[in-house]
Amino acid sequence: MKLVFIGSSKFGLRCLGKVLSLPCCEIAGIITNRQTFSISYNQLGVTNILHADFSTVAEDNKIPCKLMEGKMSDSILIDKVASWSPDLILVVGWYHMIPKVIRNIAPTCGIHASLLPDYSGGAPLVWAMINGEHMTGVTFFMFDDGVDSGDIIGQKTERINLNDNIATLYNRIEEKGLLLLEENLPLIANGTVRLKTQDGSQRRIMPQRKPEDGLISWETSSLSIYNFIRAQTIPYPGAFTYLNGEKLSIWEAKFFDYFPTGKRALSIAGEIIAIVDEGPLTGILIATIGGDHPLLITVVGTVKGELMKAIDYYRKYNIKIGQIFGN
Repeated sequence: MKLVFIGSSKFGLRCLGKVLSLPCCEIAGIITNRQTFSISYNQLGVTNILHADFSTVAEDNKIPCKLMEGKMSDSILIDKVASWSPDLILVVGWYHMIPKVIRNIAPTCGIHASLLPDYSGGAPLVWAMINGEHMTGVTFFMFDDGVDSGDIIGQKTERINLNDNIATLYNRIEEKGLLLLEENLPLIANGTVRLKTQDGSQRRIMPQRKPEDGLISWETSSLSIYNFIRAQTIPYPGAFTYLNGEKLSIWEAKFFDYFPTGKRALSIAGEIIAIVDEGPLTGILIATIGGDHPLLITVVGTVKGELMKAIDYYRKYNIKIGQIFGN
């Protein structure tokens, strides 16, 4: 079975490697993109922080590789895909909608990091973690005219643990996505794959996220803030707040069961109520709304690009108890 592979992410590169290892598949050509590009919802440009260079793998395997210069609907790109005469087009780690004129060349399929039809659209794992979901997954599906709405080829579930962050969750989702390819591409090649129609009544389409969406609202529960921070940590742009007018990224936080005497009723959401500098956990203790359990901020990033333990930030920048994080 001849495939055209469309992708530009690190996970896409891993999927390409998986396809190359399958005897049933031959890669006829690759379409990829630059790390920064314009797109319909942001003409100023989007930077793919999970970008990967496909040129080395293409050269090593003598696979033609085309860099997208304009739009997916450009005739040069369409003619290139058609010239490779694929039996299937596989799309992984790609921001652009695949137009019907390309999907008419060959059946087109891809991987989405949710249990479709739920959490279709942008940043599904980030949204699932922000929303406090306990379960997510990954879907291998056919493309159609909608947003992640085509027939399902296969799915695998994955639990979101309380101690997960976006990186640990994404790593497990990647492994299950690779298994979906290994299990289902041979079935597509021999014509025995069984498709399942999505239930559109269960669809939730999530919006794309921008770096500025990471601003923390301290006027929410400690669990909500914890989820918000861990969902956007490295490799993503990060949750952030402000102190003394300067932006501060919050890369890691922990639940904490200690509340300083007399502070529960008096503390303002976002207020620094204690410094924890002994024991296995150190950091800056922050009050949240309504006397909820405080959060211990353990790792931060400054506007100077410094990534440091919160206790070191406290010492270096002369942070005081009673100061308030906000916007």
